[in-house]
Amino acid sequence: MNTLLDRFGDIFSVIMSPLWNHPERMQKLSRLLMRCFAVMLVVGILVWLSQRPVFTLRQIQVEPVAGQTLKHINKSLVKRQVMETVQGNFFSVRLEDVKRGFESMPWVRHANVRRVWPNGLIVSIEEQKAFATWDGGSSNTLMNTYGELFTGRVSELPDDKRLLDFSGPDDAGKEVMSLYEKANNWFKPWNAEVVSLALTERYAWHVKLSNGMKVEFGRDEESSDKNLTEERVARLFKYWPQVQEKWANRVDAIDLRYANGFAVHLASGGAKKNDVDGKKSELKQ
Repeated sequence: MNTLLDRFGDIFSVIMSPLWNHPERMQKLSRLLMRCFAVMLVVGILVWLSQRPVFTLRQIQVEPVAGQTLKHINKSLVKRQVMETVQGNFFSVRLEDVKRGFESMPWVRHANVRRVWPNGLIVSIEEQKAFATWDGGSSNTLMNTYGELFTGRVSELPDDKRLLDFSGPDDAGKEVMSLYEKANNWFKPWNAEVVSLALTERYAWHVKLSNGMKVEFGRDEESSDKNLTEERVARLFKYWPQVQEKWANRVDAIDLRYANGFAVHLASGGAKKNDVDGKKSELKQ
């Protein structure tokens, strides 16, 4: 017990005694202070250097991503607009802010920003690829090849560029694209492609094919994923030979909203309006 108390007393006396009475501790403290001073000096120099005019951002180089050319983006215009909003210099500029600035501009899908010593930035841009109009060509909204909507005008496209015509709720772009891909595969046996597709607020679908035929699908009340009913498409193809045999090349619309069958609408085909035009015929199982 006495030994333990003696040790505690020794430790207490060492701690409480003046620091300068212990050269080893003084040396350690001195080295620590010198290191702290050196770190602070280096940080101060770096901060001072970072504020020098030589590091003020002076140039932004805009380039397309590999495999692309910029057809709808004016490099000089976008550089000037971004430079007006960029804050900071080579060291302090927030690259994420610059990235968002570029991606907020029309026809820019993605932007990648990196620094170039000592006062520049390089911005690699992925340009939007227009695939379809959305809610009509006058809406200034287009869809890209990923099913994403973006701001763009049809007038900015070449005259020979043909876009599909899509419409639907604003948050349904990817769903419309998915449906387009399915429907295109379904009607390949007819050598027809989907040229327009519309999705209503109730998720009822209809498409128009390149052969001029319109197909109405409605919506599957029992389906939670709002996809087209493949059973209805299979039924259409099963009985289509009978339709062609009876009304060859006279069908201009098909209605698949029936539970056990489908209806066809016959074009006039040069006949009198009262004879054929507006006539509907049904095939049911």
